[in-house]
Amino acid sequence: MTSSFLALGEALPSPTPHLVARRDGSVGWMIFNRPDRRNAISVDIWQAIPELMRTFNEDSRIRSIVLTGAGDRAFIAGADISEFDSARANALEGEAYEARNNAAYSAISSSPKPVIARINGFCIGGGVAIALACDIRIASRGSTFAIPAARLGLGYPPQAVGLLLRAISASQAKLLISTAQQVDSEEALRIGLIDRLCEKDDLDALLFSLTHTISENAPLTIAAGNMVIDALNERPTSGRDGQDAIRACFDSEDYREGRMAFMEKRKPKFQGR
Repeated sequence: MTSSFLALGEALPSPTPHLVARRDGSVGWMIFNRPDRRNAISVDIWQAIPELMRTFNEDSRIRSIVLTGAGDRAFIAGADISEFDSARANALEGEAYEARNNAAYSAISSSPKPVIARINGFCIGGGVAIALACDIRIASRGSTFAIPAARLGLGYPPQAVGLLLRAISASQAKLLISTAQQVDSEEALRIGLIDRLCEKDDLDALLFSLTHTISENAPLTIAAGNMVIDALNERPTSGRDGQDAIRACFDSEDYREGRMAFMEKRKPKFQGR
């Protein structure tokens, strides 16, 4: 299902073959590309995420960013546990590993462009945190979610827990972490882990509808809205001032275009400036 995404549009440079970057029209694609390991996140992937997010953010043609997994079995089945003996063997190494994780989460969550997690299949551990760093999460029916830290004896990082608490209640977060049990897609929707749920065959139509709609709207307004929502929700925004972004909207060519299009009863053509 997702293998076709590896050939979408044009390829963008990536520091690792395990994380594929492409641009297709107005959409930037970040594809976790380890289908043989259910797209488990290796150290090189954690390190590459901030660089690719900068590439997407700096490309004015890109209006939305989609994160997904290669193959049809998993979004991301967590961090690569086989690396833990070498990269996360003790508290000191764990802190360095966590710093890479946090940089990846922050790069995703602080993007001024809407970031959508397209989830099909397993979404486990670090995959849950990656999905929660996104602005919008859509999933196919039959996907499964879990935070198995308690089965491994490791501490789930504070920033990942913070992302979890912005989506679900404290009691639900404690339930997920304490039991380490998998929840199905219906339960994930009910508690707020995901925002939309559909049949597997309808997932890409839903995604296209979202990205197409976003592409037709004013980028500066979307960026300002995301910034203010994040600030009010105590989510990092890299020190940007939401009020400045709102003022920039009113001084923009897009605002003038929006007013003219409304008066002329036509669809606006926004340029992001």
